[in-house]
Amino acid sequence: MLLVTGGAGFIGSNVVASLNEAGHADIAVNDILGTGQKWRNLASRQITEFVPAADLLHWLNGRKLDAVVHMGAISSTTATDVDLLMENNFRLSLRLFEWCGATRTPFIYASSGATYGDGSAGFSDDWSFAALKRLKPLNPYGLTKHLFDLAVVERVARKDKVPPQWAGLKFFNVYGPNEYHKGDMRSLVARRFEEAKAGGPIRLFKSHRPGIADGEQKRDFIYVDDAVAVVRWLMATPTVSGIFNVGTGRATSFRELMAAMFAALGKEPNIEFVDMPDSIRDTYQYFTQAEIGNLRRAGFAAEFMTVEAGVKTYINNYLDRADRFR
Repeated sequence: MLLVTGGAGFIGSNVVASLNEAGHADIAVNDILGTGQKWRNLASRQITEFVPAADLLHWLNGRKLDAVVHMGAISSTTATDVDLLMENNFRLSLRLFEWCGATRTPFIYASSGATYGDGSAGFSDDWSFAALKRLKPLNPYGLTKHLFDLAVVERVARKDKVPPQWAGLKFFNVYGPNEYHKGDMRSLVARRFEEAKAGGPIRLFKSHRPGIADGEQKRDFIYVDDAVAVVRWLMATPTVSGIFNVGTGRATSFRELMAAMFAALGKEPNIEFVDMPDSIRDTYQYFTQAEIGNLRRAGFAAEFMTVEAGVKTYINNYLDRADRFR
């Protein structure tokens, strides 16, 4: 049996879908469904057990699992309850890591590109303790993910009892089906699709940095199938451990992202630019691009979709259909 925490969430439900599609159904999902539409992420899936969040540690007692895929977290970069973030993103993750070490269970977990902060220290995939210590996250979410990365690497360096395989995945800007419950944390493609389909206009932030044109702020956008492919490759390659950036290695501007969406809809781009709120100007990231040499050296050879191909796939197969769920 596999355990997927956050298995009803965005990336987690796509991991479950990929496993099902490969013929694996002996899966336990741990998550909080709430009263919204998140349950629909599992409506077409097959699982063996659903484990409520409060029961997880008790449920693990005496269990033997093939692997733990830990995608569960409070993932909002605007969350302000730091105690709750620490409890969910750091302390619970540490308990799971320790359980996997004690039971010799492979452990794959979601870190985040948010650990890099404003990017001034670069986006190096060097996961040495010294390199990680140089990073300065800009928000509590990024901090809790960063602290867990540090805790893992420190325990590995001390030669503590750690899982036989452990891997942290620093996801950059992932987009794709089943992100709809995330509200303002959805990708820009999901948030602006209806406006683009109606002909626009789509509003993007102006640039407030000399030398960067409006709409030329850039991110490393990766389609969720590619992110899941990294998870699945690690599950199939138990000799590989470490912390890996999960992005395409290519930065794309928001203007290009929206142009790809209009192109997929067969429409001419209709983009307007508005002032960025004063409250976020000082901490706004103008550029992210994952260094993925570490992942390549470890043996992951699959190519990543271009933004144009990923956006077209997302729109044609999900967003522009009556049933948008995978």
